[in-house]
Amino acid sequence: MELKDLESWRKAGKIAMEALEYGKGLIKNGANIREVCDKIDAKIFELGAKPAWPTQVGFNGIAAHATPDPEDDSVFDNQLVCLDVGAHIDGCVGDTAATIDLSGKHAHFLRASSEALEKAIKIVKPGVSLGEIGKVIQETIAKHGLVPIRNLSGHGLSQWVIHDSPSVPNYDSKDSRVLQKGQIIAIEPFVTDGAGMIYESERANIFSLAEIKPVRSPFAREILTFIKKEYNTLPFTTRWISAKFGKGKASLALNELNRLGILHAHPPLIEKNKGKVAVFEKTLYVGDSVEVLTRLD
Repeated sequence: MELKDLESWRKAGKIAMEALEYGKGLIKNGANIREVCDKIDAKIFELGAKPAWPTQVGFNGIAAHATPDPEDDSVFDNQLVCLDVGAHIDGCVGDTAATIDLSGKHAHFLRASSEALEKAIKIVKPGVSLGEIGKVIQETIAKHGLVPIRNLSGHGLSQWVIHDSPSVPNYDSKDSRVLQKGQIIAIEPFVTDGAGMIYESERANIFSLAEIKPVRSPFAREILTFIKKEYNTLPFTTRWISAKFGKGKASLALNELNRLGILHAHPPLIEKNKGKVAVFEKTLYVGDSVEVLTRLD
């Protein structure tokens, strides 16, 4: 990887972490959820990057891919909140997450995930196997009486691709593949008191561009051009498109683009047994030494 590119990854990582810390301070009982997400997204722009996806807030049994609808005025109310923030510089992404316990009843969830992340980071280096990382994560989580979510994992990152190979397991998968020098990865131990599996809900309001195809509707063509220019292949939300084009026009266009297979939907991911979920996440550069990119100086 060229140093110029690495500097972009570093800058994106630092901005993502600053935005995450800013967001954690906004998440309080009674605060409007949509307004908080919009403020975090705006903070990323203010700091000199762009959101790599809409700020996500998963509650209780929702692990990921949840963000408010355009007219959602619900408020935070004693939930276990998984906050997932991403920032990018020209497609170089900083990916980070933390969990906030507004009820004050689930401290062991936060300890299990954050300690699993810390211990996994300590063993990351070129040549370490993916299975070894998963084993450390699983054993740490088990000490807190919880289980990892087995069908969610950490992942590689590359320019404009937020879920690239390798998949970094949260359990002892026995995967013998090893980390290579020059890789950028995100480690994110999801913990739960449920089944340790998630499923996709039926409705999504987060999408990404999957394939360019001919489009008949002028509304859909206009919005497709906008999506390609503004987001490339990174995820966006209906809230953003509605703010730009109006709710009616956005709804018609996104429905057509989705129906034609031009968009890929990212529906909320829900714990199978409705167990509570927590997660902490950081982005790492695997070099001669391991560098945590999502950090504050």
